[in-house]
Amino acid sequence: MVLQQVRIGFALTGSHCTMATVFKQIHLLISSGAEVVPVVSPSVKNDNTRFGEARKVIEKLQKLTGKEPICSIVGAEPVGPKKLFELLIIAPCTGNTLAKLANGITDTPVLMAAKAHLRNQRPVLLAIATNDGLGINAKNIGVLLATRHIYLVPFGQDDPLEKPNSLVANMDLILPAAVEALQGRQIQPLLLGYVQD
Repeated sequence: MVLQQVRIGFALTGSHCTMATVFKQIHLLISSGAEVVPVVSPSVKNDNTRFGEARKVIEKLQKLTGKEPICSIVGAEPVGPKKLFELLIIAPCTGNTLAKLANGITDTPVLMAAKAHLRNQRPVLLAIATNDGLGINAKNIGVLLATRHIYLVPFGQDDPLEKPNSLVANMDLILPAAVEALQGRQIQPLLLGYVQD
């Protein structure tokens, strides 16, 4: 198996519309031999949306991974000192989370996990999902692209006519991007062309 005995932190933030796709990727990582430990933002833990109830999302995560999700800053702090993960994946990574990460803000369990993990110079893989990736958050994506140990899942515009600033990673590329990030490489190509359904 490709990721046999690799311990991965998988952090989810509040792009609720992408959750179903992300859960498939968690299953794929586990099927590839990885041990996956979930980390969730307050939005994922607490917000009921038209895409599902928060309680059910947490229950599904726990059932899928066999692990209690890390839901607090205090719970995420040991990620660094204990070197809990070989790789941390943030998927979906909202514009809010990527902006805070780019600017050194640590006010959620996901951001604490990222900060703690990066202190060990280990890879963080971002799968962005943001409505302002080509707007105000473009500068933050640029900062993160130039930051050591941070890698991105290939992304592109998901709806250039109705949401011209929106960028979303191709979540189906999380596994190959993870394999590359573990080798210290950015998967290529990074920018994806728009494909209309």
